[in-house]
Amino acid sequence: MGASAQPVLRRGVGWHVRIALLETRFQFLSSLRLPAFAIPTLLFPVFFYLFFAVIFQSGGPSLVAPTYMLATYGVFGVLGPSIFGFGVGLAQERDTGALLLKRTTPMPAGAFLFARVATAAIFGAVVVAVLFLLAGFAAGVELHRSQWFSLAGIILAAVLPFSAIGLAIGAWAKQQAAVAVVNLVFIGMSLISGLWVPIYMLPNVMQDIAIAFPAFHLGQLTLKVIDLDLGRSVWFHLVLLGGQTAVCLAVAAAGFRRFSGR
Repeated sequence: MGASAQPVLRRGVGWHVRIALLETRFQFLSSLRLPAFAIPTLLFPVFFYLFFAVIFQSGGPSLVAPTYMLATYGVFGVLGPSIFGFGVGLAQERDTGALLLKRTTPMPAGAFLFARVATAAIFGAVVVAVLFLLAGFAAGVELHRSQWFSLAGIILAAVLPFSAIGLAIGAWAKQQAAVAVVNLVFIGMSLISGLWVPIYMLPNVMQDIAIAFPAFHLGQLTLKVIDLDLGRSVWFHLVLLGGQTAVCLAVAAAGFRRFSGR
């Protein structure tokens, strides 16, 4: 009994935390060494904000546009690493056999998922930090301290529902198709959800469709912090966002069961 209990003691909370942190480190370094992932993820949101909110708005009398875009481009900055990290990365690891190899090791599945989410959060945090610096020092955006923290919190929390979308794609799409599917979801959802262009400038039919996407609700939650949202309640967005995330997780779980042959 003593001999069989020893491995259990070695795999306590501390062991799981250490494995999760090590896997996060490896995932982050691996993503950082992929220019096709790291460069667009880090530069696209920053470039868009620099062009549209700083250069294009330079000399303008109103700070509404730079403030509005700070909220929506912040969500956009987290969307990329979340769905690409899971959608493309997971599909590649599954089809190349790397995921199957990991399943033969003692590493818990939770550590793999934690590492992917944490890596997306790190990339997202870098983007948010740069956007905030541009907004405050180059675009002239002025917010209360609580608003800055609230914006950062909501934007970084967006990693979770966006990762669920990527997880669903990665669990079903083949490696060759994953990039195309992720790009289609990434660009389509960003546009329709009002992350690039204010949602009220889009046709009514697109505004109605936007409700079906998590990016719309996260964008509205960030805009609510600065009183520039469409006016729906926080609970409206949270309930629909929770339901959409649950659906994505269920789709991902079905994909993993199919992959496992269960």
